[in-house]
Amino acid sequence: MKIRQAITSDVIDIVALLADDELGSKRERYSNPLPQVYYDSFVKIEQDPNQHLIVAEENGEIVGTAQLSFIPYLTYQGGMRAQIEAVRIKSDRRGTGLGEKLFTWMIEKAKSNGAHVLQLTTDKKRPDALRFYEKMGFLATHEGMKIHF
Repeated sequence: MKIRQAITSDVIDIVALLADDELGSKRERYSNPLPQVYYDSFVKIEQDPNQHLIVAEENGEIVGTAQLSFIPYLTYQGGMRAQIEAVRIKSDRRGTGLGEKLFTWMIEKAKSNGAHVLQLTTDKKRPDALRFYEKMGFLATHEGMKIHF
């Protein structure tokens, strides 16, 4: 498996992965061609040096994706926080170790970029994901809250 920065031609495969589960299918608009908003967002991500939209590729096929963001802030004496979002492994490849490889890559990237903490959120409707994150060493130390607009 190769992990690399996403490129424009990967966007359709990334959106397919994001839409390929119960929750994602309700919020994504996967079609061919994709709505332009996905490409517009990709350009913003690609231009931001604190954003790393990555894909996992096997034999030329995109089988996983995640976004790793770096957030500089004043807390922790001007520390750096890393945030994981939009993790997906292709449904027929889950449970094969791809997720562990993807997370190992992100953990190492966060450390090498000077982050003092790596965090993520997960929907409470994803108990398998929660167990996986705990297996990878993440602890449920905080209660998260959101407002959707």
